[in-house]
Amino acid sequence: METELNEFERQMRREINAFMDNAQETRRKAATTPPEWPADEAATAKQSQRSKPAGSPRTGHRVKLAVRTKQLEMDTVFEHVSSSISKIEAQLEAEKAARKAGYPIIGYVIETQRL
Repeated sequence: METELNEFERQMRREINAFMDNAQETRRKAATTPPEWPADEAATAKQSQRSKPAGSPRTGHRVKLAVRTKQLEMDTVFEHVSSSISKIEAQLEAEKAARKAGYPIIGYVIETQRL
């Protein structure tokens, strides 16, 4: 029993030392070499999507609705940009704007995106 315990302790000590040596080597490499950031296309696209023109609103939602002018017509995408911070209010504003634009039938909300 005691020899098994001693062997277990030695094995654990070796694994801990190997881990610590590896961690110190990693820290040493990080301190001496400049970081290499991977070129992530999704992050780049998100960054370019976030950049807005100077005149655009800073807060709000972009709501896309499926709308129709006739009962048996194909759905058309209607996009409305609202300055409201409330998702529901932005959706209601988009529906009012769609009706005002001549789309009496509002099908469903396709997408709501924060600005």
